[in-house]
Amino acid sequence: MMTVLLFTKASAQNHDWLKPLEGLNYQIEMQGSVSADRTPLWLNANKHGLSSMEKTNGYVRGALMRSIDEDAERKWGLGYAVDVVAPYHYTSNVVIQQAYVEARWLKAIFTVGSKEWLQELKNDTLSSGNQTLGMNARPVPQIRLGINYFTIPYTNGWLHVKGHVAYGKMTDDNWQHTFVGDNQKHADDVMYHSKAGYLKIANDEVFCPWSLTMGLEMASFFGGTAYRPTADGMEVLHGEKGFKGMWHSLIPGGDEVGEDTYLNVAGNHLGSWLLRLDYDADDWRIGFYADKYFEDHSAMLQLDYDGYGTGEEWNVKKDRRFLLYDFKDMMLGMELNLRDGSWLQDLVFEYLYSQYQSGPIYHDHSVGMSDHIGGDDNYYNHYIYNGWQHWGQVIGNPLYRSPLYNTDGTIEVKDNRFRAFYLGIDGEIVNRLTYRVLGAYQEGLGTYSKPYTKMHRQGSFLTEINYAPAGRWLEGWNIRGAYAMDFGAVLGNNWGFQLTITKKGLLGR
Repeated sequence: MMTVLLFTKASAQNHDWLKPLEGLNYQIEMQGSVSADRTPLWLNANKHGLSSMEKTNGYVRGALMRSIDEDAERKWGLGYAVDVVAPYHYTSNVVIQQAYVEARWLKAIFTVGSKEWLQELKNDTLSSGNQTLGMNARPVPQIRLGINYFTIPYTNGWLHVKGHVAYGKMTDDNWQHTFVGDNQKHADDVMYHSKAGYLKIANDEVFCPWSLTMGLEMASFFGGTAYRPTADGMEVLHGEKGFKGMWHSLIPGGDEVGEDTYLNVAGNHLGSWLLRLDYDADDWRIGFYADKYFEDHSAMLQLDYDGYGTGEEWNVKKDRRFLLYDFKDMMLGMELNLRDGSWLQDLVFEYLYSQYQSGPIYHDHSVGMSDHIGGDDNYYNHYIYNGWQHWGQVIGNPLYRSPLYNTDGTIEVKDNRFRAFYLGIDGEIVNRLTYRVLGAYQEGLGTYSKPYTKMHRQGSFLTEINYAPAGRWLEGWNIRGAYAMDFGAVLGNNWGFQLTITKKGLLGR
């Protein structure tokens, strides 16, 4: 009898492996937007790049996907998706939004393809977005190895770690050639790299409502061919390729192409330090978080070496002397969740300051001056690559003005020095009828190299209503209507409406 039971159990488990279509979901979605001029900020931001600036735009979207969470109770797991969009007045005639396969063994996950990755340590629905690994731009096709949170042995269940390493390739070459002017900077065949690690201090086995999570997110562009305008035409620069380029993106190193005396590491490197403290009560939860963005080591470590010699030893490290930068640039946020709330369920408030950027002076030591000051970090921009963007949308926080807004054929972030106040709330009006409100106020200074003649102010607002009808034949349908406005000198004055109709369900039901 025991033998029969074991054989039956093993056969059932083997049979599961032959059912990769179990848990396969479908999604059909239609969206249309109408605006006075161009689409307001919060109707196009944080949608993984599936948006358009055109005054009238829309799409029809179809997707088949199997979540890897279908195998959450197993040691192994399988997930995949195909997500195709037929857009109207977009930067592409067809968009392959997602196409990936991923496999999990215990806590390790291996993913190949384009996937919409969610943010860490922030509310995806209400936050303005991570400064490094945000969800404002189209997914980058990549190969990614990640580890879900697992408990470190011998820590009595208190320490948990999570992370990933990924390599991919940008897909916006054709868009760049259409968007830029004849003699504007652009880059082809650029490679992508990201990595992140998070340490969580918490214990579900004992009574402790507090938890602390610390993280580091880093990313880089490398390889490819960059075209940079000069007085004599376009300069062609070839970045590091192959294993050497991959290694120097993983561990920053090498020499930037086109440099001789002052050598920077190869590629465009950036990242964020993340911190979040949570208190979890029975009926509510509150969290406080910080996102410290950096473009190079001066902002990453807040410290720079400043002990070079003089004369013939002007480029020799002589003294133990360092320069300490100010701790100014930061995103600070608060999130409140009310579990039994009705009209108010979640609230997010954020303050973002990026006006410092290690100061206005960029000076490398020279024969006549040994002081080394590394300022003017120029967030989201780079002097060789296109900066932290994909298809014209910044990859991080959309309060940095995306290149897609530019009308002069340049791929650069023209407003990266600003301070902003942001608020997001949601709740339930009546059963199955919910709402979301987002609002941001921003004071922009432009960039250090191209400052505004006076401060530019900008307000952006969104109100959204979401209805999920009930009934046997209406299950899985969702109707979402939104109205948004921009008013100010950074993005201009815009208003618009957006209607989205979605049908989701389990294939075969």
